[in-house]
Amino acid sequence: MKPKAKIQAVEPRPALAQPGQRIVSSSHLVSEKSPELSEFEFGLIIAAHAFNRWLIRCMGAAGVKDMAPVDVLVLHHINHRRSEKRLADICFVLNIEDTHVVTYSVKKLVGMGLVSSTKRGKEAFFSTTEEGAELCMQYREVREACLMPGFSGAEEENQRLGEVARLLRTVSGRYDQAARAATSY
Repeated sequence: MKPKAKIQAVEPRPALAQPGQRIVSSSHLVSEKSPELSEFEFGLIIAAHAFNRWLIRCMGAAGVKDMAPVDVLVLHHINHRRSEKRLADICFVLNIEDTHVVTYSVKKLVGMGLVSSTKRGKEAFFSTTEEGAELCMQYREVREACLMPGFSGAEEENQRLGEVARLLRTVSGRYDQAARAATSY
């Protein structure tokens, strides 16, 4: 007869960090000057991945499965205010440095019949087709049904979201400046 294995009680991990404990992805990067920045970066990492996953799944639910996150972003920006966009404008607004990424995405969207292109002189201008505009509205319907119930719409919540949006834009400028400095470091 085999001896019974001892069962050891395992203490559950706390759901939230203890006071003074940092939730970070890379403890060796935590700076004494601003340990909160490492916490922010970890939040940014997981939020970015969650947001990208959301873009893909929402677009899939709207009816198109084979789109990368950048394709979804480019389509929505081209559809923004239903005005024509140049490649440089798309890259600038979405803060995408590599124009090849956006060029590939636009070609993919044109091939799918969601975006059309017109040439004036040497410049190409892009706009959504009716099918592309309809897909953007389908995406909106899925977004309203699946994402928006998680938000109260209360004034205080909306103000906090606005503050976070402003903070993200400010911090993105700091990261862009740091990237320029690192290039010549």
